[in-house]
Amino acid sequence: MTAQDEKPPFLYVVVCAAGIASGVGKLIAAARERQWQVGVIATPHAMNGFFDTAAVEAQTGRPIRSAWRRPGDPRPFPEPDAVVVAPATFNTINKWAAGIADTLALGTLCEVSGLGVPIGVQPCVSATLAAHPAYQDSLIRLRGMGVRFGSPHDGADGEEFGWERALDLVE
Repeated sequence: MTAQDEKPPFLYVVVCAAGIASGVGKLIAAARERQWQVGVIATPHAMNGFFDTAAVEAQTGRPIRSAWRRPGDPRPFPEPDAVVVAPATFNTINKWAAGIADTLALGTLCEVSGLGVPIGVQPCVSATLAAHPAYQDSLIRLRGMGVRFGSPHDGADGEEFGWERALDLVE
């Protein structure tokens, strides 16, 4: 295979329902600048106005996935070379650590954990929720599975969310 035949690496971006999800285009732009192809998987709640879905689909050139495909339907994305979860919420982190796969986003995270691909998480969790013992246990479990975490973001005004730092976790 020649360099011309090689396909760019494929990044799954999992978007959760946090107020800062509206900035996910920054992550996608940074990933594309780093030569990633990007496919976005969103939690069902994130699809309800947390980010501009039409803009993200235009930016990636692919539909956003948020629901399971039917048996026999082709996989719309190739296997990932890496996964970034940003913003990652309290709910998603805890359910993922517990192995709960009740949405496509969580099912994907549970499955991809066994593929050995790099997974980076940029949490957006308030300090009060981050202090909850279940959340602390979830971080320990996910880190033990090889998941890499960026600095937590609590949504404070003026604090920049680490969109590009999320990519650094998987490169």
